[in-house]
Amino acid sequence: MAVASKKIPAPNEVTVRTALLSVSDKTGVVDLARSLHEKGIRLVSTGGTHKTLSEAGLPVSDVSELTGFPEVMDGRVKTLHPGVHGGLLAIRDDAEHVAAMSTHGITAIDLAIINLYPFEEVRAKGGDYPTTVENIDIGGPAMIRASAKNHAYVTIVTDPADYPLLLEELDAGKTTYAFRQKMAAKAYARTAAYDAAISNWFAEALDTAMPRHRVIGGVLKEEMRYGENPHQKAGFYLTGENRPGVATATLLQGKQLSYNNINDTDAAFELVGEFLPEKAPACAIIKHANPCGVATAPTLAEAYRRALACDSTSAFGGIIALNQELDAETAEEIVKLFTEVIIAPSVSDAAKAVIARKPNLRLLSTGGLPDPRIPGLAAKTVSGGLLVQTRDNGMVEDLELKVVTKRAPTAQELEDMKFAFKVAKHVKSNAIVYAKDGQTAGIGAGQMSRVDSARIAAIKAEEAAKALGLATPLTKGSAVASEAFLPFADGLLSAIAAGATAVIQPGGSMRDEEVIAAADEHGVAMVFTGMRHFRH
Repeated sequence: MAVASKKIPAPNEVTVRTALLSVSDKTGVVDLARSLHEKGIRLVSTGGTHKTLSEAGLPVSDVSELTGFPEVMDGRVKTLHPGVHGGLLAIRDDAEHVAAMSTHGITAIDLAIINLYPFEEVRAKGGDYPTTVENIDIGGPAMIRASAKNHAYVTIVTDPADYPLLLEELDAGKTTYAFRQKMAAKAYARTAAYDAAISNWFAEALDTAMPRHRVIGGVLKEEMRYGENPHQKAGFYLTGENRPGVATATLLQGKQLSYNNINDTDAAFELVGEFLPEKAPACAIIKHANPCGVATAPTLAEAYRRALACDSTSAFGGIIALNQELDAETAEEIVKLFTEVIIAPSVSDAAKAVIARKPNLRLLSTGGLPDPRIPGLAAKTVSGGLLVQTRDNGMVEDLELKVVTKRAPTAQELEDMKFAFKVAKHVKSNAIVYAKDGQTAGIGAGQMSRVDSARIAAIKAEEAAKALGLATPLTKGSAVASEAFLPFADGLLSAIAAGATAVIQPGGSMRDEEVIAAADEHGVAMVFTGMRHFRH
C-alpha cells in the first residue's frame, strides 16, 4: 500500500547549517570541508573521515555526538541510529517531526557528503570472499537513500566531481531545489549500481548463471555526440569489468570515438584476442562489426599486409586490432590506407610518431589482451525485456575434433581449419570463412542463406586475387569454416567449387550423412566440433 504524502511544498532554497561527511574516497574532502567550515557550516563526521579532517586541523564533531552511542563492531555499526536518520529524514515543516526532533534531541542534517566502501574495486582486483563481503557498505547506502528521499530539505552529494558545483550553490549559503533534485537522482543511481555489483558478484561466487533478479549497472564514461545514427542519443558506460579492451583503453591520439567506433573496435579486439601473441603476431581488420581480413605472420607488419589482402576494399575506413605492440614498421603500413581506429596492447614511441602524421586517426592502447576463455555476461535489449547470456568463451583448441570423412585432414589443413573456426566465431551469422596458411582467404557474413555466405566469400576471394595479380583465387586449397552446422550439402558444394579441400563445422544436422557423403565424393576432409558459434 502506498504511503500518503504530507503535501507540504518543498522549499526552493535550504540554508545549510550542519553537514555530515562520511567518505571512503577522500579525494578533495579536506578542501571541501575547509570551504564548508569557512561558510559557517558545522562539520560532523565518522571514523576515518573524522580522523582525516581532524588531522587537517578542522573543527569536526564525531557522529557519536549525534547518536550518543560509540562506534561498535569494528565500525560496522556507527550511523544506523535515529540520531542520524532522524536528522536526515525529518520534514522540517511538519510540526510532528519538529516536535519529535526536539523531544529526542535530534539535530537536523542539511548536507550529506557520502561515498561508499570500494566494493567494485575489491571485486575487480579479485579479492577473496571474506574481504569482498567486508567491503559491502551498509550504513553508507542507508544514509544516501535517506538523504535522497528527503531532498526537499537535504542535499546529498555522492561524487567528488560534484564538490565544485556544491560550493557554487553554497556561495549564498543555500542550495536550490533543482540542485537537490539532481543530486538525489545521482544518489539513487549510485546505490542502484552498487547493489547491482554486489548481486552480480554473489551470482558469480555461487555459480548462479541466471539469478531471479538481474541488474546491470554502469558508470557514465562519456556522453556521445550521437548513437548508431545522428538522431539517436547515446552514452558509454563502464561496468567495472576488469577486462582489457576499448572500455578500459587509453586514447593516445585522435578525436572522440563514436558509438559505432566503440562497437566495431570491441569486435576487432575480442577477435584478435583469440590469437596468443607468444605464438605469432596477429592482425584483424573489422568493418561494421564483421571481420574483412585476419592473419598471423612472422612479423606484425606482414600480418597486417596479409589481413588487408583478403579484402582491401572493405578495409577502407575500418578498425585495425593487433595482438602485439604496434611498431613503427606496421604503423607505416597502416597509414597508407584510411583507417578509423587502431587498437593494440601497447604502442612504441616510434609508432606513435608515425601515427601522429594522421591526427584524426584514433589510437588506443589497452595494456593487455582480453582472455577469450574468461567467463562473463553479454546483454541485449528487446522490447520490454533484456536478453542476458554468458559470454561465448568456447575455444576450438579445447574441443575434441571428430573426423567424419574417409580422408583425414593434413596437419596444415587442420591448422587452417582451427584458424578459420576462430574467425567464424566473430562473424555475424550465417558465417562462412575460408582460410589458408594463417590468413583469411574469403569471408561471407550475415546472410539469410548459408549458401549465399559461401558464394559471397568466394567472390571476395576472387576479387582479392585479381587485385593481387594472382592467377587463382585465395580459396584454392583452403579450409572452410561454418559457425553452425551445414543443413544441406549445397553449402559444402559451393565451398568445394571455390577450391576448399577441408571443412570444419559443428555438425548436428538431420542431413549430416548426406553432407559427409558429398565431402567423401569430392575427397574433402571434414571435422565436427560439436560447438556452435551463432553471432547475431
